[in-house]
This record gives sequence, C-alpha cells and structure tokens, in this order.
Amino acid sequence: MGTTTRRHLRPVRDISAPTLHHITIHGHRRAFRIAGSGPVIVLLHGVGDNSTTWQPIHTKLAQRFTVIAPDLLGHGESDKPRADYSLAAFANGLRDLLTALEIARVTLIGHSLGGGIAAQFTYQYPEMVERVVLVSAGGVSTDVSTALRLAALPGPAEALTALQLPGALPAVELIGRTVGKLLGANKFTRDLPSLPRLARGLAKPGAVDAFARTLRSVVDTRGQYITMLDRTYLTQDLPIQIIWGNDDMIIPVKHAHLAHQHIPGSRLEIFEDSGHMPHADHPDRFVRIVEQFIDSTEPFTYDPDLHRLALQTGVRQVPDYERDGNESDLA
Repeated sequence: MGTTTRRHLRPVRDISAPTLHHITIHGHRRAFRIAGSGPVIVLLHGVGDNSTTWQPIHTKLAQRFTVIAPDLLGHGESDKPRADYSLAAFANGLRDLLTALEIARVTLIGHSLGGGIAAQFTYQYPEMVERVVLVSAGGVSTDVSTALRLAALPGPAEALTALQLPGALPAVELIGRTVGKLLGANKFTRDLPSLPRLARGLAKPGAVDAFARTLRSVVDTRGQYITMLDRTYLTQDLPIQIIWGNDDMIIPVKHAHLAHQHIPGSRLEIFEDSGHMPHADHPDRFVRIVEQFIDSTEPFTYDPDLHRLALQTGVRQVPDYERDGNESDLA
C-alpha cells in the first residue's frame, strides 16, 4: 500500500487570529494580516476586496504554516494612491513586500484577480514561488460577468462613490438580506454574503478610484483581455492546484477546465454548491485540499537554463531527470 508524504505535517496548534500589520514601501503604507509559523503561504484577494475575505481559512491554515494575507495597494487598509494598478505592478508590490519581510519563497493562493496576480508573479519571479493555487482565478479567458464589464465603462465604477453617503452601507446590507430571503439559497444568491464587506471597502476614500483603475487594467466591455494561458509552457514542474465553484457567476467554471487543460500537471477541484468564493462556501474542504496539495508535492525549483530554452522554443522543456525516467520506463 502506498504512503502519502507529509513533509510539513505537525500537531494542530492553538493559533491566535491573524493580526494586522503595516509596512511603508515606496512611501505608501501597505497592510497585511499574518498568523502562524512554518513554510509561508501568501493569500491574494480579488479586485475591490481585502484580506478579510480569507477569514474562514486563515487561522486554519496557520495551524501548520505562516500565512500572510496582504491588502493589495488601493484595497482594504492599504494606501490608495493615484498609481499603477496593473498585474505587473501588483506582482512588483508583492515582491517588495516579501523582500522587506525577509521571505524568500512562498506558496501562492490567489482568488479572482489575486489568481491573475499569482500567475503574473510566477512569470516575473519564478525563483520565489514553490506552488500556486488558483481560486476562481481571473486571467484565463475572456468571459466575466456583465456587471464587471459594465463597471469597466467610464462612469459606472465611479458611481460607487455613492457608498460613502450616509445610510448607504446599511441599505446594501438590508438589500442583501432581503434578496437572500426572497430567493433562498441558489447559484444567484451564493455570493450575497460578501456584498457588505465589499461595500464597506469601497466606501473608504480613494477606494473607488483604485477599484476602477484595477478593473480597467484587466477588463473592458468585451471581457478580460489578459490571459495566463499563453505562458503555461513556462510552468514546467511548478505544482499548480485549481479550485473553482461550480456556480460561479463572476468567472464561469469553464475557465477552470480550460486552465486545467492548458497547464501541464495541474490538479483540479470543482466545489458543488459554491459560487465565486469557494474558500468561504466550504472552508474545511478548501483547507484540506490545500494541505493535501502541499503535502504531496515538492516545492518548485527554478531552472534558468530550462526557462531560457522554453522562451527560445515556445515549448515546455523536460528536465534531464524526468527525461531519463521516461526513457527507463520505456526500456
């Protein structure tokens, strides 16, 4: 009977809730929540969201790992300057944060826009990445919800500044509860519990402008116009886990199957009865899959020679040990 390798397995510990910290980089204050100790996991939230979206799983993962959840620049408790909010800029910001914290290598878990940032970070800084988990990730194909396409137009996103008006946030919460009660639990209402958190974040000064700049850096009226699939041949031996909600109304679940098809060696888990927030819908299952994924994979080792050859040829390069193993099997 085969055995499962458990390199990071430890007894479950009592872990305090994640604590909020700040660090100033390039003159801008950046917030992050951290808990636990051990190998590092970084949790990357989506557009308009913040690090508290990970609350259902943060402490659970921190029983075995150091878990860091940043508020991306322009989001949450981080500063919201008039700045570059492209995927490349977010990847650079993450590199700077990890460097300042003296962290050399991480497992990335990215949700929605955070999944696109995780893929971009892996492309720009592969030597810093051990594994990647893509959760309802942006940047796979063009399809996104009509609401996001409309928000990318001049005007609609800016209209969200109305959330700063007195009584606006209680009204959003009331509408969410009312709609949820009227329609019941179904694929159209699964993500309603996240609306108050999103609304509170967008009500902060500067948040709507940052949201608009971020969204328009990846989405227009035709959908997403940035894809990670044109570089999947560079992933080579990088362990990648894909997790998606079957009822995702923001980024359709077919993106999960498309990503799995194009990313060599990737793993796929589809959550039934789940929308755009599978980590919130089924936190225990989510944590179990992430831990199994980490336990059963070796950290990625960046090989600059293979990377260079892949760029030169546009073809995934097979390491010598893998090629030798295949030849031995054939023999």
